[in-house]
Amino acid sequence: MLNNDLNNLDFGENDHIEGVFEPKSWNEIKTNDSWMVFKVMSEMVDGFETLARIGPCVSIFGSARANEKHPHYRLAEEIAYLLTKKGFGIVTGGGPGIMEAANKGAHFAGGKSVGLNIMLPHEQKANPFIDNDKLINFDYFFVRKVMFMKYSQGYIVLPGGFGTLDEMFEALTLIQTHKMVKFPIVLVKKSYWSGLLSWIQDQLLTESMISPDDLQLFRLVDTAEEAVNHIVKYYEKFKIKPNF
Repeated sequence: MLNNDLNNLDFGENDHIEGVFEPKSWNEIKTNDSWMVFKVMSEMVDGFETLARIGPCVSIFGSARANEKHPHYRLAEEIAYLLTKKGFGIVTGGGPGIMEAANKGAHFAGGKSVGLNIMLPHEQKANPFIDNDKLINFDYFFVRKVMFMKYSQGYIVLPGGFGTLDEMFEALTLIQTHKMVKFPIVLVKKSYWSGLLSWIQDQLLTESMISPDDLQLFRLVDTAEEAVNHIVKYYEKFKIKPNF
């Protein structure tokens, strides 16, 4: 079976694998790592300086594959519009789909529309509804995630894929471990998230991998109004402050 798999590799893929494992000198490694440190620092400083001036924001996540006719696209647009009218800026990953919808809602509500775009091999193009002075491009996912965590006063999580789950579980982990102050996390569309939440209860909770209190770290809703009201009511009780 292994031989068959190896035989099925095309030349380009095989060449790529050989390149990855090609020995490098200590000087090459040290030089590359040093430049990476400076690049990471540059992205950190750019993100901090830009986002620190914006004020309270809510991040909206979801699939990049939802087009403007998809009900989740329209739902994200409505949520962003309503949150903006409540005084929050909107932060997204800067790309298409749900991200575009959220930036669009903020834009037409006359609010702050922020995009944290990630540079990918198959280039992700920033959507046109981001404020010109609030678009930041990142090479590193982990730096980009720091910006979401540090400057978001809430997460609205619509249906999405691996990237959406990554952001959601990162926030839940940091709040659970008290590495970040608690902020509201709202999962939108019960029918989409019910399977995952059932697994979390049936497996993680049953086997004591998490505590019952961990299930209170997020709220499950169906409508734009429910999502927005949860964020607004949370900050009627708790003062907005930096996350870490």
